[in-house]
Amino acid sequence: MLELWDADMHNVRATACEVLAKLIIESEEDQQFLLEDLLLKRYSILINGEETEPANVIERAVDLHCLRVIGSSGYQKCISYLWRGWLVQDDTDPSRFVPYTHKATTDYITHLDPDRMRTPFYQNSVQIFFSLLFLILYTIAINTINSTGDLDIVEGILYLMTFGFLCDEATKFWKVGRYYLGFWNVFNLLLYALLTTSFVLRLVALSHGQGEDVRRHYNVLSYNFLAFSAPMFWMRLLLYLDTFRFFGAMLVVLKVMMKESLIFFALLVIVMVGFLQAFIGMDQVDDNKQVTSFILQAMANSVMQSPDFGGFENFAWPFGIVLYYIFTFVVMVGEYATSPSQDLPDVQISQRVNANARQFSSTSSSLSTTAPTRISPTMLSMNTWRSSLKRPCNLCAHRTRMFS
Repeated sequence: MLELWDADMHNVRATACEVLAKLIIESEEDQQFLLEDLLLKRYSILINGEETEPANVIERAVDLHCLRVIGSSGYQKCISYLWRGWLVQDDTDPSRFVPYTHKATTDYITHLDPDRMRTPFYQNSVQIFFSLLFLILYTIAINTINSTGDLDIVEGILYLMTFGFLCDEATKFWKVGRYYLGFWNVFNLLLYALLTTSFVLRLVALSHGQGEDVRRHYNVLSYNFLAFSAPMFWMRLLLYLDTFRFFGAMLVVLKVMMKESLIFFALLVIVMVGFLQAFIGMDQVDDNKQVTSFILQAMANSVMQSPDFGGFENFAWPFGIVLYYIFTFVVMVGEYATSPSQDLPDVQISQRVNANARQFSSTSSSLSTTAPTRISPTMLSMNTWRSSLKRPCNLCAHRTRMFS
């Protein structure tokens, strides 16, 4: 039975198991046994007399964030084989992985097999292709505005692809459940919602006669929604570029930065309430009810690094300008403290990210070995590999990123 006061001892045991697992993987000389039976075969364990969901070493290492196991040579080789499709699921038993028999074949027709679309590398390539096509269609549609409000072929294909993406998201959510929801899913749904709103407004405009002011109004409003979604179209590419080394490493760094920024802004809200109450109190003393909107705008400009000191020169002098200087100083110091270091090389940034992710006990230094300083680009695409599995285990369903 696990107890909270035994956490240090359990952390040491976990580290010892991780080191032993790495030694077992790297000492195994039979590569076929290592890849097919040791790393990719799913096993169940008994917990309180009950069997757990079957899982293999690849899934467990990602779920438990075992960097030593992930950084081992055998593990990385297995990931590389899965990424390239050299290890595929057996058609008769999806729980087993077998070598791809035509790996060394030079015949082009042999490799032109629709079943090879299960390969994560090909899936990612197709995703990037359709994302670029989606972006190109949007660029053409937003730069060729129809003043009459009619739908052209490009806009029709754009909205048709949006409907297809929406159906795809709905299907995966129905199959996987609430564990499918993540940052990128919500981001894509917001983008599709904006495009759907633009399409509905275009249909409303078409329901009115040619040349009417109502039709012109809804047509302009439809294009405004369409133009408003432009940054999200470009940001959507990052979802499929994380398999490249540069984008993958930077996305990991960005994720850590965003978490630290959220902590800062959560504390900043409490500080802003105090300053806002002080400014509103000075406003009531001066008996000027119309300055409240100016106070809110000035505080927001200060958070956005664009303070307006001139407006506070005659505001409850000298208390107003002094308090605004203090507020601006607190905001700038807090934002500077949460900003990334500009003089650190990429390796040191990756080490900082990995060190922040490791939560090992300080007493486990005697068991530690050299951990990887970089996360492999193929490791950053583990979720893409899991989407190619025919029957992913329920334990890892919340990490599955389907073809979207």
